[in-house]
Amino acid sequence: MARVAVLHNTLDGRGGADAVCLHVCEALQSVHDVTLVTLSRSSLADLNDLFDTAAAVPVHRPTGTRAVSRAFDALPDRFGPALAPRSVLLRWVFDRLAYRFDAAVSTANEFDLPIPSLQYVHYPQFNRRHAPDGAGVRLDPLWSRLAGVGDRTLPADATLLANSAWTADVVDAVYGRRPTVRHPPIDPPPDPRPWAAREDGVVVLGRLAPDKRPLRAIRVVDGVRDRGHDLHLHLVGSSSSMYADYARRVAAAAADRSYVHLERDASRERVDRLLETHRYGLNCKPSEHFGMAVAEYVAAGMVAFAPDSGGQREVLDGRADRLFDSTADAVDTIAAAVDADDRPTLPRDRYASDRFHAAVREDVASVL
Repeated sequence: MARVAVLHNTLDGRGGADAVCLHVCEALQSVHDVTLVTLSRSSLADLNDLFDTAAAVPVHRPTGTRAVSRAFDALPDRFGPALAPRSVLLRWVFDRLAYRFDAAVSTANEFDLPIPSLQYVHYPQFNRRHAPDGAGVRLDPLWSRLAGVGDRTLPADATLLANSAWTADVVDAVYGRRPTVRHPPIDPPPDPRPWAAREDGVVVLGRLAPDKRPLRAIRVVDGVRDRGHDLHLHLVGSSSSMYADYARRVAAAAADRSYVHLERDASRERVDRLLETHRYGLNCKPSEHFGMAVAEYVAAGMVAFAPDSGGQREVLDGRADRLFDSTADAVDTIAAAVDADDRPTLPRDRYASDRFHAAVREDVASVL
């Protein structure tokens, strides 16, 4: 049994990367002495309820974490969760703790760590200006230098994983090293209804945040209804103080429409119930690094739709009749599927969590 640190900058966004972190802790806790090191305020109990996980590990939060988290959360919505500076702080904290551990696992992208590590990259958080799409932020050179990776070199004893082949290509372009693809864990819900018994409704899972485009989802359903299809919409979003102003805009748009139902911080049981009983799933975030919501729709036996970019193309096997490149195209694509009464065809168990857990244990054993 080794001493393993799991590093995650913040779990307060309650998104797909955070689910991966909880699953990694759960996968390793029975075979290693695991400690979660984070700058997050969220409790493991709340996160386990949200992600249907059973992580039960000690959590190391440095002194001042609550104040730091509140300061970052107070930034206007347009600045987002400021993951790069959070990660710089986390690295500085861990440098003083590293001697206690045999290995580290980052579930929050790439780091320059002083001990052997397994690093799960959802999308590079540093040197982003060197990515193929040039999606850098103004202070990217500063954060990259402070993180110790300004020369675009990662530690030789770091094993890299990526959430999709698309992300792996981006990492390779930035750092000259291609990670192994390890898709995030997604389990089918327990009791899916047959197609004929499902409701003619659309489910949108994801944070109530600008990057997830819930307002665009509302406009898409508006457009499909204008074509004569009586669809309703469930926006099922975890709320966070990071995006309080934007969440209020989403709530106002939903309140203006009787067919849009906003469900904040729904329990896992409620999420599963919606996935099991509705026909269609929609994601509106372009260039999704993997697309956990899209994978959840597929696992639930729904017909899923997503932008024609990023890792979600892999989840949908590149099907042109499930992918779109604009709001108008999304309306056309979904309306055509409803007209044709299209049925789900993709395998439901492709990303099962037991496979992910076993693979992570093997990956950590290789690092050790």
